[in-house]
Amino acid sequence: MDISDPDARLERAARRRAGAKLGWYLHATVYVLVNVFLAALSGYSGRSWALFPALGWGLGLLIHGAVVWLLLPGGSIHARLLERERAALRRSGSERP
Repeated sequence: MDISDPDARLERAARRRAGAKLGWYLHATVYVLVNVFLAALSGYSGRSWALFPALGWGLGLLIHGAVVWLLLPGGSIHARLLERERAALRRSGSERP
């Protein structure tokens, strides 16, 4: 694969983004399955300890999701900032920072 080919670079970026999103889906699925099991185990023991791992792991899942869906190239925040910068450069007629 020639890295100077725009189609090859686009394909590589698309595969990387799709892989990151698939990784988050897998993380979320494992989170739900494990925490349902822990909640059932906690319910049988008569104590509500399963809330603590769910909250801790949930924070990790939230951060993972923020990185994948908001901050990675192609995420909504990154795409909006990139488009804003492109528009500013077009208006100024300059391609230099």
